Amino acid sequence: MPHPSIHLRTARRRAHSGTDDTWAAWDDAWTRHIPKLTGRRDLTVVVAPGAGGGAPAIYYPSLKRIEVDAKYVGSPDVADPRRAAHKQQVPTAYGLLVHEAGHATHSRWHTPPGTPPVVANVADLLEESRAEGRHRQRRRGDRKWLRHVVTTLINTDDAPVDDPWHAGQLAGLLLARVDARILTARDVRPARAAVTAVLGRKRLTQLREVWKAAHQVDDTDAHAMIELAWRWCAILGIDPHQQPKVPAADPGVFAGQLAAAITDYLAAAAGLTPTEYLARQLAGRHAAPASWTRRDPTPAEQQAARHLAARLRQARTRTPEPGRRPTAIPPGRLRTRHAITAAAQRDAGTIPTATPWQRRATLPPHKPTLHLAVLVDVSGSMDTYAKAMSSAGWLLAHAAHRNAAVTATIAFGGAVTLLVPPRTRPVKVLEMGTGGGTATFTDAIKLADHLLGLRHRSTLRMLAVVSDGELSDIDPAQKLISTLHRAGCPVLWLHPAGLSGHTFADTTTVTVADPVEAVGRIADAAVTAVENA
Repeated sequence: MPHPSIHLRTARRRAHSGTDDTWAAWDDAWTRHIPKLTGRRDLTVVVAPGAGGGAPAIYYPSLKRIEVDAKYVGSPDVADPRRAAHKQQVPTAYGLLVHEAGHATHSRWHTPPGTPPVVANVADLLEESRAEGRHRQRRRGDRKWLRHVVTTLINTDDAPVDDPWHAGQLAGLLLARVDARILTARDVRPARAAVTAVLGRKRLTQLREVWKAAHQVDDTDAHAMIELAWRWCAILGIDPHQQPKVPAADPGVFAGQLAAAITDYLAAAAGLTPTEYLARQLAGRHAAPASWTRRDPTPAEQQAARHLAARLRQARTRTPEPGRRPTAIPPGRLRTRHAITAAAQRDAGTIPTATPWQRRATLPPHKPTLHLAVLVDVSGSMDTYAKAMSSAGWLLAHAAHRNAAVTATIAFGGAVTLLVPPRTRPVKVLEMGTGGGTATFTDAIKLADHLLGLRHRSTLRMLAVVSDGELSDIDPAQKLISTLHRAGCPVLWLHPAGLSGHTFADTTTVTVADPVEAVGRIADAAVTAVENA
């Protein structure tokens, strides 16, 4: 997603060309309405699919035009834009209009030529909450629409790593809107905790002084906004003279508290739990291409899944240990509290669920839950492995069910595809297609960590990668692999015989002769991991 500040641009963004007759009624109605929001009669509004210059909405000062992407409206007939009640049907789209109206009214300063890009970026960030706060002062009732629009201007890509720069970005996007009286302190509680953990209270307090000062700056005072942006950079330890470009996230670092805080905020705004929100996001971002087909599993695949399930079950129970087991009847040791509970349940006329007795027994040893992630290279050179690994994703998911194991199979190539999500038993086998490069390996391994917690030491974890190692991002990939290794997550790299490629450190690299051997190696490694836990 583009940075939210790009919706306020002149020559650097291309305006939407032409008009769409389908949306003419919206163009006309909102153009008539915009003077109420801005006090200006020289503005026009364009609503069309793809409008906004890559952002949800945009204001072009030189063209005196506001554009809103029609996807936030839905369909032209969702409501009558000439009626006041229509905004209740399209709160996000109307919020975007109000947001851009705030810029059209109050963002009347321009970045001076020669300003370092990092300083200009911070100034634009500060302008977001300043313009919204000024608009709210004029039209207090528009606050509820501005609250809707915040969810379209932020996502987890705004804080992909936990570093001071991205913590500052999150603070400017969310925490500053609290002082602008758009959001509440309760809305941003997780974000404030995450930013404080990264920056510390002292630096966060200093940044707050900067954005509160920006909220008092006059609409045309470019000098003051740029000076505040320089102060912001100094607080974060950035010297724009030495580092004029906007800092980029290190692709070899996993996401952390900041991304989790954004997820919590967006989930709460959508009325969902973080788990439900993530499931919805994953379904949209990492869905299988339409060209990939689904088929029924073969009898051989069903037998292989049952065989692996039996092996996992045996691995968890092969070494019984002495223990104690609660029981409803003697012999054994009477547990007084539970006996009283059972008597009370009987007196109440219910079936007793308490177990008053405890006896010695030989029980299977406690084994931690196995979290297994399988990454499959679907670039052109791995064509012969696609079918077998498609089958492997299905049988691993079925074998893991009821065996205290969680698996996820992820394909990486031109895009990252979640072939089999965790804790699911797919009915059909999804046949992977091949083609494209391997530029998304780092995204795939980050997704695996996000889904299965590969860096968390409280579980039994393993990552298996089936690839020739010909990646376009070797250095970041090595950093991520080494991070997992240091966290105690073993990485099994299965390299097809006859294909040249890079060998990564901190992995157990095994050359496999064919796809069937690769699947067998993954199954053997999973069973061994459970046995040795």
